[in-house]
Amino acid sequence: MGQCRYWIFLVAVVLGLALLPGCGSEQSGTEQGANAQASDSTIRLPDFATVVEAVSPAVVNITALPPARLDDRTDDDDDADQADDADEDSAQDLDAPHAPWEGFRYMPRPSRGSGFIISADGYILTSRHIVSEAGQVLVKLADHRQLDAEVVGTDEYSDIALLKIEADNLPVVTIGDPDQLSVGAWVLAIGSPFGFETSAAAGIVSAKGRNLASEQYVPFIQTDVAINPGNSGGPLFNPAGEVVGVNAQIYSRTGGSQGISFAIPADIAMHVAQQLKTDGAVTRGWLGAQVQNVDRDMASSFGLDRPLGALVTRVFADSPAERVGLQAGDIILSLNDETIVSASVLPPLVGPLQPGTVASLTVLRDGERQTLEVEVGALPEGMTGLDTLESSTEQSPERVDSQGLTLEFLTDEERDRLDTDDDIGVHVSAVEQGAGARAGLLPGDIILALDKHWITSPADFATRAARAEGPVALLIWRDGERLYLALRPERQDKDAEAAE
Repeated sequence: MGQCRYWIFLVAVVLGLALLPGCGSEQSGTEQGANAQASDSTIRLPDFATVVEAVSPAVVNITALPPARLDDRTDDDDDADQADDADEDSAQDLDAPHAPWEGFRYMPRPSRGSGFIISADGYILTSRHIVSEAGQVLVKLADHRQLDAEVVGTDEYSDIALLKIEADNLPVVTIGDPDQLSVGAWVLAIGSPFGFETSAAAGIVSAKGRNLASEQYVPFIQTDVAINPGNSGGPLFNPAGEVVGVNAQIYSRTGGSQGISFAIPADIAMHVAQQLKTDGAVTRGWLGAQVQNVDRDMASSFGLDRPLGALVTRVFADSPAERVGLQAGDIILSLNDETIVSASVLPPLVGPLQPGTVASLTVLRDGERQTLEVEVGALPEGMTGLDTLESSTEQSPERVDSQGLTLEFLTDEERDRLDTDDDIGVHVSAVEQGAGARAGLLPGDIILALDKHWITSPADFATRAARAEGPVALLIWRDGERLYLALRPERQDKDAEAAE
């Protein structure tokens, strides 16, 4: 009997162990699968240590010295050196030289940044704003040699500079394809933040094709890599150790890293470098049209089911756009089969095109899609848009109140500066509560067209606005540029239709 109880107890113990978590074969398999997944995840993480070791010899430190120095600095200069000159809530150049402080007689401090070697005979890529005001540029290599550098050329639009040092058999970087980057992909920056040479920082790609107002020809790579002053001009690597970008700017309230940084795509930077090397300057494609975004109300007024494309606000005289018949009010929907989702997409697509290239534009005009074949021109030197309109105190002979706006005929001075037909345009002299204010009109604006009709007088505007239904496109001239606003007119004048 005692022996029987022993065997019953032994069987119960064995069954109990089998039911414990992890002891059964099914649980063991699950645990093994989880461990395998963790192992695979670990394997997929980039080996940044190997990348840094392989590529850091081709990363350099750059010091740009001002043309001259003055020796009569005051004792207060050290305090001035600590001032933070970064604009709040703005994308900033990382290493732009400081301007002289008011009240002190001394030249700007040296500008410091990073760069990387792109050819074994000494060509180096960096940021233009580091060297643009330099009297002497020094390059410190990874082997601690310090060499004078020649500025071969700079490009303001991309903020790229090409340097040359006298040296041979230098280590070089490998250029990768930024188009292969995905949002969320790992990236690695190497540079000299705050002068700490060969510092590495890793992160991910936060966004691609990011456009900043100050650089219309560059679709930036946005990352969360810790970029700080001194990193500018340095390389951004992918996990394979290939350069995919040039670190250029940060978005910061403090002047230091806040997790938003911008890099110039490597293919654009190399394209600029090649032209600087061969020609000493960069030539960009040009259509000769001013464009703006299409918002929801504008899309409705132009017959689009959603905001899309680049709305043409002006066509420059004797430009490729004028020669092919592009008109204000056209919406450019695609360029060479590349969809234009917003106005900011267009310049980076046009810029790389060589003058003489024939490009295909799909435009929306009067609700119909058309295809225009345009021969791309060269961006004129110093092309910055129109002159700013100066205010005039000259009185106009007619004044009309409509849609919360006080409108007047243009003065002769305004017509001379407006660059439009003699009988087009009315001046907004005051804005009160109403449809005009809700559309975003400001005193000093000049209304050129309403719902595809040129406006020739204050009364003409009042009549057409009172007749309009729903949102209509309003073409205005403000601060030297044409732009469209969406106006939802108030039908104040019930007899408007009979007035015309």
